[in-house]
Amino acid sequence: MNIRWPVVVVVCLLGISVLATQITVGDAVPSIAAADQHGIPFVLTNGTQYLLVVTEMACAKAANQKLAAQGAGFLEKHQAFYLMDIHTMPSIARVFAFPKLRKYPQRIVLVDSADALASFPSQAGRVTVLALTPSGHIQKITYWNPDSEALAAYLK
Repeated sequence: MNIRWPVVVVVCLLGISVLATQITVGDAVPSIAAADQHGIPFVLTNGTQYLLVVTEMACAKAANQKLAAQGAGFLEKHQAFYLMDIHTMPSIARVFAFPKLRKYPQRIVLVDSADALASFPSQAGRVTVLALTPSGHIQKITYWNPDSEALAAYLK
C-alpha cells in the first residue's frame, strides 16, 4: 500500500503538467512551422484573426468539404488560416491524400509535427476555432462541428 501512494502522486502531477501546457484565452499563439498543400511555407503573421485547427481525419474531411463549398477566398476574406494535423497520417495514405488536398480551393496548412499542435485545445469531432487579437493572442476559443454547423457564425 505504501508503494501505491507515490505512484498516484506522480500520475496526478503528470496530469497537471499536461493540462498546464495547453494554451488558453490570453496566451500568445505558439509559432508553427509548416507548409500548405502546395508546399508554400506558412507564416503566422500579426493581423490573422482566426485559426481553424483540425486534428482528426474524419472531421478534416467534413471541414474540407464545407470550406470548399464556401469557395476560393473565403478564409482570406476572414483573415483566417486552416491548420490540419497530419503527423499521424501513414506514408501510403499521403500518396493518395495530398493530390486530393491540392484540388481544394482553400489553403490547408499541413502540420506534420506531433508537438506543433499538442498545446492547442481540441474536442472530438470538432474544429477548434481560435479568435486572435491583432498581436496574435487568443481572444476566444470555440469548437465548430463541420457536419452540422455553418462556419460563418464562428468567424464574427
